[in-house]
Amino acid sequence: MKKKKNISGAAIIEQAEKALKKAVQETIADHKRTGDPIAIWRDGKAVFVQPEELGVHEPQEKYTTTKKRK
Repeated sequence: MKKKKNISGAAIIEQAEKALKKAVQETIADHKRTGDPIAIWRDGKAVFVQPEELGVHEPQEKYTTTKKRK
């Protein structure tokens, strides 16, 4: 029988958050590279952000668009 690793709940949450941020970063970079808009939630509505408006950042930074759409 395999021994289970003793990983705390906080460590699992930290690893999951890191993986999610990396996936988001890669997805945004892919959309920018392919020229496809990306759907986001803004001010209570789903909107499309054009690839030229996407800012690609490091995973620990907050993602923002370069210009606000109305």
